[in-house]
Amino acid sequence: MLSELTPQPADKILELMQLYRDDPREGKVDLGVGVYKDADGRTPVMRAVKAAERRLVETQETKAYTGLAGDPAFTEAMRRLVLGDAVEAGRVAVAATPGGTGAIRQGLELMRYADKDATIWISSPTWPNHLTIVKYLGIPMREYRYFDGESRGVDFAGMMEDLKGVKAGDLVLLHGCCHNPTGANLTVEEWASVAALLEATGAVPFIDIAYQGFGDGLDADVEGVRLLAGRLPEMVLAASCSKNFGVYRERTGVLMTVARNGADRDSAQATLAFLNRQNYSFPPDHGARVVQMILDDDDLRADWQEELEDVRLGMLDLRQQLAAELRQRTNSDRFDFVAQHRGMFSRLGCSPEQVMALRKDHGIYMVGDSRINIAGLNARTVPVLAEALVAVGA
Repeated sequence: MLSELTPQPADKILELMQLYRDDPREGKVDLGVGVYKDADGRTPVMRAVKAAERRLVETQETKAYTGLAGDPAFTEAMRRLVLGDAVEAGRVAVAATPGGTGAIRQGLELMRYADKDATIWISSPTWPNHLTIVKYLGIPMREYRYFDGESRGVDFAGMMEDLKGVKAGDLVLLHGCCHNPTGANLTVEEWASVAALLEATGAVPFIDIAYQGFGDGLDADVEGVRLLAGRLPEMVLAASCSKNFGVYRERTGVLMTVARNGADRDSAQATLAFLNRQNYSFPPDHGARVVQMILDDDDLRADWQEELEDVRLGMLDLRQQLAAELRQRTNSDRFDFVAQHRGMFSRLGCSPEQVMALRKDHGIYMVGDSRINIAGLNARTVPVLAEALVAVGA
């Protein structure tokens, strides 16, 4: 059996990480891996997470399973965090998952279980795992235009033109904020136009919200998501706690559905539990419990929000510094989009040859499509990147 397996292609980002580790140069810069880093290159444990974990160790008396859908206190806290009061709680089903990736996978399993002939529409470009999971599951897929390579902003006209082809029951995958890999986001007005199109066609939004709090703030980052939830009869939503709580390795996330009514919500909740049972049975609880403790405790939540805001503002400062450095060196505004993008990522528009030259000649590592992780920079390396970009003719 095992001899019949086909070797799988290496993950390009993991391969890039290994190349970076093997590079002996002192001044090398890692802008590839999509993990938040502070100015010292660390991915720290947040203060509120440490405090909640200490409390958990002192008070937890069992490691027994919670439930197939996870701990209800956690799933309810996440519903409030993401959806607020945009839709009544009685229409929302929630299940805990192993991280945001697990939520995406379970959402696609739900789609296939409900209608195996439905098509999912995915932005071009998107997070590569979206594509690989969809292809692995054999779900019909179409892409819609999203990123304008000239302006480095959203190609909204192209997006809306392509989405005219959606049918009732199709899913449209949308990044809730901080689009990965481009950093270019929809405006509130554009979200409203998307809502109108979905309402008219009967297609269902599938929201991937992995960076809430990293863009314009906790509530601002889900303004579009809440707008859709308040206007449309159905929605599927995958949320991750990896970035905004810094609990990457704890694999903490949820899959939510918004249903037309309470009866449909009950069916969805039972189906989410069933799908969990078929996949990994009971979801992990440690990270979920920590997140729930933070969200439900006024002091822990205030400290978490303060540190998260420092993270957000720090990335904005780096964006503004990089845009200013490039404006000075190029005597043009063609890189001003960096300051306008949000979240950890921006796609710079470098050619594959320029990306290779940045790595070979300057020790600067980024993904082949020129996506950079802004959080991989600091005040010292921003000028280094700017000078290298000019040197390779970007």
